[in-house]
Amino acid sequence: MKGVEQPPEFHPEGDVFVHTLLLLENLPHPCPPTLAWGALLHDVGKPATFRVAPDRIRFDNHVDVGVKIAEEICERLRFSNHDTAQVLALVDNHMRFGHVTRMKESTLKKFLRMPKFEEHLALHRADSLSSHRNLSTYELIRKKLSEIPPEKIRPAALITGDDLIAAGIRSWTEVPRDTGCVEDAQLEGRLLSHDAAIEFVRAEFPL
Repeated sequence: MKGVEQPPEFHPEGDVFVHTLLLLENLPHPCPPTLAWGALLHDVGKPATFRVAPDRIRFDNHVDVGVKIAEEICERLRFSNHDTAQVLALVDNHMRFGHVTRMKESTLKKFLRMPKFEEHLALHRADSLSSHRNLSTYELIRKKLSEIPPEKIRPAALITGDDLIAAGIRSWTEVPRDTGCVEDAQLEGRLLSHDAAIEFVRAEFPL
């Protein structure tokens, strides 16, 4: 990471190495081991993807590359499957915070209910403090978490695949698509009951 420059408009602090060191200093204490490793490796894909584009320095697909590198490191260090999954999730999702203000309500709620979301949020806060220092997205998410009841973020399913098959409107191969669309509509407040969900599927996906 040393000497790997970053676009100054987003990273006035310096190269990837300096950014990573600053980020580690901004982690909470005590810090969960998975969060510490996710923080250390969140930008590990940048050196391999560095390029100077006409407009600015870019790191195309650095997240995907970083996930692969992080997976190799976790495997080499014999991390448990559970810890490996969390470290990779932290690396994989750290850039998604930049899209929060443009997310549909259903997408945002699914984002907020990721396992151990508090670690994702802590990483985002440290990432922001060690670069542009803009915590507006962090504060927005904290506000959303305080305003949205847990049962609205992870509501009980209105229908199941068995319900669709019993109603004679679907085969098993079509169930994942239909139940997924129903869940999105439910998370967005457009569906409130079992019967409404059944009619939604009939209307949206006619045989």
